[in-house]
Amino acid sequence: MSVSVSTHGLRVRRGPQALRAAVELLSSMRFAIALLTIICIASIIGTVLKQHEPLANYVNQFGPFWAEVFRTARLDSIYSAWWFLLILLFLVVSTSLCVARNTPRILADFKIYKEDIRAESLKAFGQRAEALLGETPDAAANRIGQLLAGGGWKVKLQRRDLPGRDGGWMVAARAGGAHKLGYIAAHSAIVLVCIGGLLDGDLMVRAQTWFNGKSVFTGGGMIADVAPQHRLSPNNPTFRGNILVPEGGQSNIAILNQSDGVLLQELPFSIELKKFVVDYYSTGMPKLFASEVVLHDRATGEQKTARIEVNHPASWKGIEIYQSSFDDGGSSVKLKSVPMAAVARPFEVEGTIGSSSELTNGQEKLTLEYTALRLINVENFADPQGGSGADVRKVDLGHALESRLGAANKVNKPKVLRNIGPSIGYKLRDAAGQAREYQNYMVPVDTGDGSPMFLLGVRDKPEQPFRYLRVPADENGSMDGFVAMRAALADADLRARAVERYLARAADPARPELAGQLRTSATRALALFAGVERVKPDSERAGGWQAIADFMEANVPQGERERAGTVLVRILNDVLFEVLNLSREKAGLAALAPDEKSQAFLTQAVLAISDAAFYPAPMALMLTDFKQVQASVFQVARAPGKNVVYLGCLLLIVGIFAMLYVRERRLWVWLTPGSAVGGTSATMAFSVNRKTMDSDREFEHLKDRLLATHKDPAS
Repeated sequence: MSVSVSTHGLRVRRGPQALRAAVELLSSMRFAIALLTIICIASIIGTVLKQHEPLANYVNQFGPFWAEVFRTARLDSIYSAWWFLLILLFLVVSTSLCVARNTPRILADFKIYKEDIRAESLKAFGQRAEALLGETPDAAANRIGQLLAGGGWKVKLQRRDLPGRDGGWMVAARAGGAHKLGYIAAHSAIVLVCIGGLLDGDLMVRAQTWFNGKSVFTGGGMIADVAPQHRLSPNNPTFRGNILVPEGGQSNIAILNQSDGVLLQELPFSIELKKFVVDYYSTGMPKLFASEVVLHDRATGEQKTARIEVNHPASWKGIEIYQSSFDDGGSSVKLKSVPMAAVARPFEVEGTIGSSSELTNGQEKLTLEYTALRLINVENFADPQGGSGADVRKVDLGHALESRLGAANKVNKPKVLRNIGPSIGYKLRDAAGQAREYQNYMVPVDTGDGSPMFLLGVRDKPEQPFRYLRVPADENGSMDGFVAMRAALADADLRARAVERYLARAADPARPELAGQLRTSATRALALFAGVERVKPDSERAGGWQAIADFMEANVPQGERERAGTVLVRILNDVLFEVLNLSREKAGLAALAPDEKSQAFLTQAVLAISDAAFYPAPMALMLTDFKQVQASVFQVARAPGKNVVYLGCLLLIVGIFAMLYVRERRLWVWLTPGSAVGGTSATMAFSVNRKTMDSDREFEHLKDRLLATHKDPAS
């Protein structure tokens, strides 16, 4: 019995059939619901799929085919895609037409009490009651009307003439009209939220590239050299971009990332970063980072100081400034090379984070890209078992070669988090443009077993974890002992002297024939380990435990490999100890005593030399000095649609509550003269848009209250 909201659109009576059908579809609720469903699905995709990532990231994760599909369909930038903005625009138009079509009917329904309803129709209602009242129809109508009005109902009385007797009264009342207002509020909220999204989205920026002669910048170089057609005016009504400001520096240009490049947004003020503050949790994650800034008005020179933190932005000239993240502001670093190949020579190089240097060995050219300086690195290096690391005399060659270049922290150890000091990140890019990423720690790390290690990390792709080469630190806390021992292995004379020293200790003078066999075995094993002799001539990498494993596989029957391997590893371990001491003597250092501490260093040094054969660069670059410069990354936004969205959210909340919790009710009471003198026959009917237990209780309450002064029909 109430006005229902139609799902059909506007019915145009004139014009071509196609135009009338299009108008009806565009203004229909079913079309608006379909558009809203598509937007929800697109938003899910935009949430699951990372947005505005470099194309290489999508290629690495999904493959070239799907990466191209994502780029073509603009799934990597959904919220700024032309089709997404077009759907939003159609949703605004469709929902606005729906509201415009139904609002007049809803407002008109507030004035309709339906007092003209036929008395016989009341008997068709599911909730109805009849009674005899001990008062005249006029008095009953006035009493019932006053009771309903006092209860918040809107009431209208209608007197009707009855043939052959006194007239009757129809009392019509309605309540809960806010239920229909909820429809208007909820649908208007959708319109407002979409309009706010269009205002604060890329639509305004794209409109300037379409109609105002602006174009996306795809090149590189200095910001000051970018042409005016790639810059947006400070009066741009809406934008959202990022700006990086180093400590002690100023900037007034924000970067607006587009799917095919960037645009530069000029700000009406400059942001000067006075001080950047960062605090960390014990896990190494940032706990607090804040920026103390001075804002300089470019037109008047006015200044304003502010402190910007996460969730505590600053606002000036209608622009909100948010603390987004932090980065390096151009720290200067000094690096020293550590040879990882016999042909490499040590050198020093200086640069700043974000810049690059050219390296060459005369034939091959490499580009050194300084990518990151981190002062805080929290890792887990607990070892409850203690010991001196893997013993080469007990090592499983196959397992060792697979596991040594692994993650820096072992998963079978309890988690004990410690800050292990600064690290330098860099990339080495070859002439073909291929690059590997490296991360090396400045100071040796105590891994928990008393053996300080330098950690040299490498990975081939950004999505991979770092694999770490562990190089032991000598008694001076440097890598000189490792470098000297590696250089000694490449010296044929020192290798021969090491074998003779070993024979002097291990051979029995009474059995010269065994000494000759031992000399041959030790010389062959040392040459294989040093990479001078190769079992497989076509092998890409020579030396280390891989060479020993290849030799055993090629020359020793499978059943005897375990016993022969144990003997050969023991011989090689003793000869390498002599190589270590010869390298120290050459450097003017005292020889190491054959104790547990010396054996621990030898073990780790031998493993590091073996693993260095798998290191993909001829040298590792170690951080020797730095001067850190912090930088803040701010997000700056002029968002006029924000208040529109807030209003839309408020209307949406009001509308949903009105539609869910406000029940539209209508009540009719038909009063006619009764058979008894001065009595009245009353028929009451009750209607509600959503029948619940509460509506049943309300009907009983109304029946008892309105028809309370009744007479028993049998009396």
